[in-house]
Amino acid sequence: MNTMTTLEPFPERIYVTRPVFPTIDEVTEKLQDIWQSKWLTNNGPQHTMLERELTEFLRVPCLSLFNNGTIALMVACQSLRLSGEVITTPFTFAATPHVLSWNNITPIFCDIDADTMNIDADKIESMITPHTTAILAVHVFGTPCNVDKIQDVADRYGLKVVYDAAHAFGVEIDGRGIGTFGDISMFSFHATKLYHTLEGGALAMNDVNVKQRIDLLKNFGIKNEEEVVMPGINGKLDEIRAAIGRIMLGYVEGERLKRRRLHAVYDEELAGVDGLTLMPKTAADVKLNWQYYVVRVDEKIFGRSRDYVYDELRNYNVFARKYFHPLCSEFTCYRQLNSSAVANLPTANAVAGQVLSLPMYGALAEDDVRKICALIKSFRR
Repeated sequence: MNTMTTLEPFPERIYVTRPVFPTIDEVTEKLQDIWQSKWLTNNGPQHTMLERELTEFLRVPCLSLFNNGTIALMVACQSLRLSGEVITTPFTFAATPHVLSWNNITPIFCDIDADTMNIDADKIESMITPHTTAILAVHVFGTPCNVDKIQDVADRYGLKVVYDAAHAFGVEIDGRGIGTFGDISMFSFHATKLYHTLEGGALAMNDVNVKQRIDLLKNFGIKNEEEVVMPGINGKLDEIRAAIGRIMLGYVEGERLKRRRLHAVYDEELAGVDGLTLMPKTAADVKLNWQYYVVRVDEKIFGRSRDYVYDELRNYNVFARKYFHPLCSEFTCYRQLNSSAVANLPTANAVAGQVLSLPMYGALAEDDVRKICALIKSFRR
């Protein structure tokens, strides 16, 4: 283990993540193909090929590309005709409950599991009412939800299951793609993700009939030149971003392995530090994507709060993020809900006050990770 004799600020800012860039030559070559085809959007050849390639890569039966993950998730709710109430997690990015509100659905916040930080599958059943139509769960930080228990609850109560898999690109359980669980799964291809199309997303589903409905909904409900069969939206991915996505598929595995190595360095340096809880360990049959590295800071034991560590790291040019703080249940638009009460979400509120996402991207040097860890340990009182 390297030791630090002096702890000086980094000369340049270290952000929580950095986009993976393809070479400019690769992009130029694909742009030439697009310019030659004279086709920029509306299911062109790049879109068609990327959709097919992603279907294979993610090991899902059906997939539909979108211009971003939020629109994709909105359409997922529309395609399943969800209404009334949907049980979800407060420990997630704002888009998760927002897509419910945009569909005139009331989000019902369920507490989270203390270890995985995912929705607590054991508490979902107690949240079900006659108005409940679905469960919207999130594979937080790429750690799979308890998919078996969630499906069991859904089956017993006749509920749909939608997964926000924005963090879980390429994750598998026992060789099965994460997008095959539930009725629909959403993937985000935002530039901050392990895999990106600059900005984009996709829905994965097992039912070809659901895919047909989704494909209509993301294109204004247009069936052909003379028929509009449902009120749709414009969720299509253009040719340029589809082309970028095709290039980026060749970078995913290399980036994933680089991040796995950095995870190991974080684990090595921070293991055994009193007051720090590291990323949860998963079952041996789970293939992770190592997209994030998250710690939780227990102020009573560590001697410093999460906010103190966050602020001090910035003084050293390290820009970590408080993912996810505040909870969605604390937003002005949701705090009036009964399910948003602190008493209903004790674990989520505790975790939100401790969680800190540390820098994680393949281009980050191992020595820089060791220095970040040395800084964190130096803050301990």
